[in-house]
Amino acid sequence: MKKKDRLRAEKLYQSLEVIAAAGDGEEDTEGLAAIQGQAVQMVTDSSHLPRLKRFRFQLLHQWLIHNFASCRAADIGGGKGLLSYLLIQSGWQATVIDPLPQKLPDKYKDIVTDRRVKIDPNFRVPVIAAEFEAQHAHGFDLLIGMHAHGCNVKIITAAAQEGCGFVLFPCCVIDELFVPPPGVHWLESLADYAVKQGHVVKPFRLNFRGQNIGLYAQKRSTDISHS
Repeated sequence: MKKKDRLRAEKLYQSLEVIAAAGDGEEDTEGLAAIQGQAVQMVTDSSHLPRLKRFRFQLLHQWLIHNFASCRAADIGGGKGLLSYLLIQSGWQATVIDPLPQKLPDKYKDIVTDRRVKIDPNFRVPVIAAEFEAQHAHGFDLLIGMHAHGCNVKIITAAAQEGCGFVLFPCCVIDELFVPPPGVHWLESLADYAVKQGHVVKPFRLNFRGQNIGLYAQKRSTDISHS
């Protein structure tokens, strides 16, 4: 990643932290002005590592199992279902919600052991073959959207209605229910919307190329997060 892109990404991330803090009763307008007015350096633990081209589902799986207790998770726009498969192997109850579900891959790279692992061809991940709508959130503790096209606003809204948590890696604004105002980044707009929906939202990052900044909120009624 080029230096100017790193600086831009870091300024965005710290802006998200300010939005999150404001929603958590920790508003700091002076801090926001400082963030907007100065260049900052990458401060994540993975800043010295090369960005991975692949393995985003494996990276998210590891983050989830280290930051949340096992729960009932909806993998929205989950496609081939690899994330759900990995969560199930870790003791979670995971279901793909996707209008076009696909067959599981026959193998994957275990990034912990650095080995290729074969998937039982008879294994089936639970699937709801439908475009995600708010009613699909019922019965789940956590809604997950990894670049879930056109679903980010719906996920935040549904999580607020059902009192469940969410984990998002937002992508483009195409087919979303609103677009950000001029001068506001899409992630900032989503974080602000989540705060206004009553979520205590926080940003996080994973070490893969492309849009690698995520947003998450904990389940409200019974906190399932360790963080």
